[in-house]
Amino acid sequence: MLTSVAGTGFSWEAGQEIDLPGSEAAQWADGVRAELVRDTPVETPEGSPAAERTGRKQPARRRQPARGGGPERAETR
Repeated sequence: MLTSVAGTGFSWEAGQEIDLPGSEAAQWADGVRAELVRDTPVETPEGSPAAERTGRKQPARRRQPARGGGPERAETR
């Protein structure tokens, strides 16, 4: 608990850890009254973060048209 809270049938003090069911704990853990504390670490995926990315490929870049408006010509010397 971040702040002291009391109601009918309960009284919690700031700094006290309270064991509540997940949904009820999430309601209290608003960052003002309380914050979540987990007994077990949160599972993280194995592998690199790049392996976890999914999504679309970026579209291929279009070539800029040749300047001058006409077909490209090779210069000769």
